[in-house]
Order: sequence, then structure tokens, then C-alpha cells
Amino acid sequence: MAEAAEEAPPATKYVLITGGVVSGLGKGVTASSVGVVLKACGLRVTCIKIDPYLNTDAGTMSPFEHGEVFVLDDGGEVDLDLGNYERFIDVTLTRDNNITTGKIYQSVIEKERRGDYLGKTVQVVPHVTDEIKQWIQSVSSVPVDGQTRPADVCVIELGGTVGDIESMPFIEALRQLSFSLGKENFCLIHVSLVPVLGVVGEQKTKPTQHSVRELRALGLTPDLLACRSAQPLIGSVKEKLSQFCHVPVENILNIHDVPNIWHVPLILRNQKAHEAIIKQLNLTRSAGPPELRDWTDMAESYDNLKNSVKIALVGKYTNLTDSYLSVVKALLHACVACSLKPSIEWIAASDLEDATATTAPDAHAKAWETLKGSSCVLIPGGFGDRGISGMILAAKYARENKVPYLGICLGMQISVIEMSRHVLGLLNADSEEFNKDAPDRVVMYMPEVSKTHMGNTMRLGCRRTFFRKPDCITSKLYGSPSHVDERHRHRYEVNPAFVPMLENAGLQFVGCDESGKRMEIVELQDHPFYIGVQFHPEFKSRPRRPSPPFTGLILAAIKQLGTLSHNSNGFAGDSE
Repeated sequence: MAEAAEEAPPATKYVLITGGVVSGLGKGVTASSVGVVLKACGLRVTCIKIDPYLNTDAGTMSPFEHGEVFVLDDGGEVDLDLGNYERFIDVTLTRDNNITTGKIYQSVIEKERRGDYLGKTVQVVPHVTDEIKQWIQSVSSVPVDGQTRPADVCVIELGGTVGDIESMPFIEALRQLSFSLGKENFCLIHVSLVPVLGVVGEQKTKPTQHSVRELRALGLTPDLLACRSAQPLIGSVKEKLSQFCHVPVENILNIHDVPNIWHVPLILRNQKAHEAIIKQLNLTRSAGPPELRDWTDMAESYDNLKNSVKIALVGKYTNLTDSYLSVVKALLHACVACSLKPSIEWIAASDLEDATATTAPDAHAKAWETLKGSSCVLIPGGFGDRGISGMILAAKYARENKVPYLGICLGMQISVIEMSRHVLGLLNADSEEFNKDAPDRVVMYMPEVSKTHMGNTMRLGCRRTFFRKPDCITSKLYGSPSHVDERHRHRYEVNPAFVPMLENAGLQFVGCDESGKRMEIVELQDHPFYIGVQFHPEFKSRPRRPSPPFTGLILAAIKQLGTLSHNSNGFAGDSE
């Protein structure tokens, strides 16, 4: 008698998040919060973000265009919403979890060139839509939580706004997918806006009505509405939306403004969003009541924090704070772990420069006043030479005045340039990025990196850093391991020829890669906390597992570095 076949794993079910009326409503936070609540019900969750732009990935975009570029373990340069997913749901995603029009068309054209379509005329329907469906189903079957079986639910966020011409192929593909899977396997949540007009003073439903009508005209009918508003919706508004949008009143969720975004999963739970989704997907046997006690404690404890710490963030893209979203979140995680609220003082690096004292004296004076009034200094990553002189001045100020300093990627390179100029006396020391003809290129182009192509050519993804000096501050913050695994995104590195000179001057290179030649971590002797890291520790920071370098910065700022430097419990860096 033949052996019984292995039980087939249950098919992954889908929750699609779309947006209407205007962009920037918080679809990413909504998608992340839905994932938190479903995970709290005992379900395993994965996520996909669809970006309809033609770029293959986010790697070549300016932060002013699309916010920060989030980097994954596998080196994927992706939309910042994937950072929200990882932080909220505590999963490890891959580059394939970010689908773009560029990726889809590139795959279709490659197949056409190989002759995979057997001479047929290649069209948007069915070839592009089939590629989208195949990609979604393939990616959703890959575990992202360390398990071996596919997730129970895949939350898909469709970027942009319903009606955008570039998202039409995705809308059609998702319509086909929902039809082929059936209602028990597909749940659509439409995020919309319920504004209040200043003159009238009432909550207006017409924008949401029109948005849902357009969505239905494209073949998709929402199962739930997530209505964004400044204040909670009144009952009559929900009834009106139900009547005109064909959504049950109990399935109309109201995501109103909250003190911090950690409250959003709690809002969804309180409005029984999980029950509606679980009922729609027929997962009542697999799911239990949501266990969100720890999440509730975290959200409420932050609201009750009284003390704060001033952090000077000296950067290039300070006009758009989303450019440094992961840095901001990592500072938040570290501050909350220290029972503090972060008070981030945004300083445009160019405002610190001597030239600004002439062209914009008020901005120059305010920038320096802000810097000197802060408890610590952080210089994050960036590209290009704008503002570099101001960053060097900020690093010099922190070094000379023993102000706690953390330099990330470019920030580490800035500390090397500053020391070379003002301590070693190499007045023309510079990075090859800013001056390829500098006589003392203390920061140089990595030899293996392409100088002709920009996209996906940097040193990317999770790389191992080995501690050269086990008793250094950074090692203690991580719990004194032999190595740590952190994510990278850079094409320049410290020139190893200058390392001995810098170490003799007191700048110790305490971490390096497996070759021993690529420097990863620097610490300044005889300074309470002056650390630079070539990697980006912010990408692995989590609400309950703050990044060790960020935690160290905050502890040093409040003069309590000794309290946790020997304890790695709750820290985020991988050091197995």
C-alpha cells in the first residue's frame, strides 16, 4: 500500500491595501498595523510592497523624491515602507518583497528575448499581468520569519492612489488574482480620507465615495474601509459611508490621529478589524484573540514619558525628515529603552559652514546655537559634497568638546577626514568622492565597485564585522561578541594606508571585515563616546531591540553609559 502523501501546506491568503483620494495617507503604517494585529492573533504574516514607478528599485532615487532607501539583508535597496514592515512585524524581507514596474517589465522583456512566449504578441494583458500574479504568489510563499512553511497571510500594499495611470496593470492583475483565488482567500482594505472643511465643520464622505466608485469600476470591491481623519468618525458618517460604498458598518474602520503610530494596531484591534479580516479569509480555526499586552505597554509608556534628550542630527536632507526615517526610528527605540523621549534638532549641515555666516548669518547663528545646545551629535549617511564642510565642523566640535558623537557611514568617513586635517595636519585630506585629485585621500573608492553604473553597484546588504579590540565600547554595547552582522550601503571606504597614522593619533579602528583591511568601526581614545560605523545599524533596530550604537549614544548623552554597556539583552545587532 502506497505511503500517504505529505499534507500539503495551507495556501497563503491575501490582504490587499489600496489608497484613495490623496497620497500620503499612511497606507504603509496601516499595512504594518494589520500585520501586527494578525500576528498577535497567532497567524504568520509576510508583506509585499508594490511601487508602480519604472525604476528597478529605489537605489538610484534622491531621498527628496521618495524618502530614504531602506536596505535589506540580501542587499535589496527598497521602499521605506518595507522598513515599517520589518520594524512592526519583526520579519526579515528580501528584495523580491518590493515589486516595481521596472522589475516586472524587465522580467517580461527578458522572457520575450529568450523566446519564452513562443512568438506571441507580448501585451500588458495577459503577459504583464500574469508576471505580476506569478511574482506575488511566488514571493508570498517564501517564509520571512525563520520558519519553513509559507505564511498564513500576505499583506500587499499597492503604492500610489487608485486611478493613477501607472498602477493600472497592477490593479488588473490584482483583480484577476482576487477572482481566481475566491473571496475566502482575498480581503481588500481601502484606505481613504474623510476631511473636515474649515467653513462647514463637518466630516465629508464624498471623496471616499468617489474613490470607492473608481475602485469598483476597475473590478475591485473593498471588504473594509480604513478612513483617515483628524478626529474619530461620528456614527452617522459611518452609516453614510456604508450605504454609498456597500461596506458593512462594522467593517468601516476609523484610523484617526494618535499621539504615536504604535497606537494604530491598538485602534484596529479595538474596532475588531482582525475579526472582520479573519472572518473574510475563513481563518477562525487558526486564529485566536490578539495578544497585544506588550505592544499596549510600549505605546502607552511612550505617551507617559516626561524627560527628553536633545539630539543634533546634522545632515544633507533635513528638509524631508523621511530621508532619515530609519535613523529617527532607531533613535526613538533607543530613547524609549532609556525612558526618554527623543528631541531631534534638525541641522542642515551647510548652515554650519563659514560661507553661510556671510550669505545667511541668521541661519548660521541658529545652527551653531542648536548644535551647542544639544546633548549629542549624530551624522547619518549621504552622498555628494554638499554640506560636507559643515559636517566636518560638527565632528570637530564634538571631538574637541567631548560631546557624544555617532557617525554612520558617511558620518564615520567625516570623522576620519576631520582627524586627518586637524590632528594629523593633513590640511588637504579628503574623500575621493569629493575630490578625486586630493593629495591625501584618506577615504577612497572601493576597488571592486563599478565607476560607470550607479544602480545596485555599492557594497550592499548584511556583512560581518569582526572586533579587533574586544574591550572597545562598541563591542561591550553588543554584548562582547567576536563579530556582528549589520547592513551596509556604501561605495567608499577608509584608505588603509592612513590607518596606522590615525591610530597613533588616537582614532582606533576597532572593527574590520574578514580581510582585516576594510575598516568598519572607529572609536576615539580619551573621549566619553566618539564612534563611527561604516554600516547602517538603524536598519536592524526594533522597538523592543534597539540598535546598540544608538543606545550607546543616548546613554552617553545622559552620562549613564556604564549602566548597560556590558549587557546586550534587548539589543538588535546579530552576533551569533
